[in-house]
Amino acid sequence: MKRAALAVVSVLTLTSALTACSGGEDKPSAAPTTPKAKQITPDQRLAKAIVTKDDLPGYNVNELDAEYAFATSSDQVTVDKPGCAPLALAMNQLPLGEPQADLTRSAGAGYGKESTYITLASYEPAAEAGSLLTGLAKAVSECGGGFTAKAGKNTTAYDSVTAEKGTAPGAVAFRATTPFRGITHTVRTQVVRDGDVLAVYFSVNGFAIADSTRPSDAKMPANVVKAQNSKLAR
Repeated sequence: MKRAALAVVSVLTLTSALTACSGGEDKPSAAPTTPKAKQITPDQRLAKAIVTKDDLPGYNVNELDAEYAFATSSDQVTVDKPGCAPLALAMNQLPLGEPQADLTRSAGAGYGKESTYITLASYEPAAEAGSLLTGLAKAVSECGGGFTAKAGKNTTAYDSVTAEKGTAPGAVAFRATTPFRGITHTVRTQVVRDGDVLAVYFSVNGFAIADSTRPSDAKMPANVVKAQNSKLAR
């Protein structure tokens, strides 16, 4: 399954007063310009906004390992029902649409428990984030019968998609069921908008899926969502 540290560099413009004589009179010194601070980039902004272990006591917060990713970019993913593509992206740590920047972390509470993947993506203009959230809600309503997503040699079938009430105001939330080796697993997704940023949360019990002997029903941890939304809103 995918990205950093933040440094803000201030750039100062140095001005010097120039004095010249003309007709025996001194010219006034040039007014100094106001120093300009270098603006933070979208990537730096998300790196500052993403949760860390300090924000989630009891959780391990890690970067993604691309080796285990379903796909490393959105254009690698194909869906048998094109209208369901936003759901496939959200459930595979890939950003919706074409963001300025995106960043993903995983938060796990320990062996045998579900992991929650958090993907932040920023958009310009900000209204695009709202349009993408609306499109995601539409996909949830249209893809109840399930769909299949592919990327290279990877294939994941989803038998059902069901809308749910999110843990955050204005969230689009849903659960999906996916079979693996004859056993059905339930995963959960929640997407929240904060201005020009979409925060996508995906919860899955990978231990149960790898075990292949028992079904799983991953819950969306409200404390993880709250911690990330609070930090994003600062």
